[in-house]
Amino acid sequence: MIEAAKKYRRIVQCGTQNRSGPYGFSAREYIQSGKLGKVVHVKSYCMLPGGGGWRAQPDSPAPKGLDWDRWLGPAPAVPYNQGRHRGWYSWWDYSGGMALAGDASHVLDLARMALGDPGHPQAVYCAGGNNAYASRCEVPEIQVITYDYGDFTMTCESSNFGNYLKKSHGGVRYGNKFPDWRQNSTRIEIYGTKRMMYLGRHGGGWQVLAGNGKVVDFEYGHFPDKYHQKNFIESIRTRKQPNGNIEQGHLSACLVHLGNAAYRVGNKQLFLDAAREKFINNEQANCLLKPEYRKHYRIPEQV
Repeated sequence: MIEAAKKYRRIVQCGTQNRSGPYGFSAREYIQSGKLGKVVHVKSYCMLPGGGGWRAQPDSPAPKGLDWDRWLGPAPAVPYNQGRHRGWYSWWDYSGGMALAGDASHVLDLARMALGDPGHPQAVYCAGGNNAYASRCEVPEIQVITYDYGDFTMTCESSNFGNYLKKSHGGVRYGNKFPDWRQNSTRIEIYGTKRMMYLGRHGGGWQVLAGNGKVVDFEYGHFPDKYHQKNFIESIRTRKQPNGNIEQGHLSACLVHLGNAAYRVGNKQLFLDAAREKFINNEQANCLLKPEYRKHYRIPEQV
């Protein structure tokens, strides 16, 4: 996608709306000013409320009007199953996980933006499993991922249980309020050698804390969609790269894929050759980077 966008000089914007929120830019500027000190560790959370455990469903005829082969796309051909159709987030063939790919991807992207968009990490480790409801679905109910960037570490805690955890409400998204960081589902904690920053998705804004829990700097946020839509139109008109350009979208999406690969090969630490985008110590994990597409859905390697 990156190569195609460059070759055909197209404007491609990812749906990473937080990249257009003014509070994201000011958080990045604050970090770059050195007021937090040297950033040593970042914690990204996407711990969503849960709806109970996964349950298998029997195969059945496809609903009238649904082209099941086209729905499956490049994934392996299997009989119609409502659990796959309606609960596709629970299957590796169609998803990287409801909490991790569907939601934590946005949190990780905002964290990368605030940190000045670092490239690939040099290593990744993931632990997790179906620990909450003992489900038998492929995608785990909780994952805790550690990314090693060399001079700092970043973690991602992703899950779908715990109704005491909530996303930011409307008063945070559209008003001058901060989330209750302690139980906010999608917060980011950035730890410097001098101070720490809370950064919130969905217009959650940011607050900087010094000793004794004292807030020393802050900025309210606003739900970023309107800024992202405007940025897309401006990019089409000016031909400048959008805030959520395809290359940064790829780098953030890779954090999901890397974490899932580490989990799927047995909760192992994987080392990455960033230039080649290959693991250097695990061929089983390399096989997960690009699955085999069905013949009539294959995409040419060369753009």
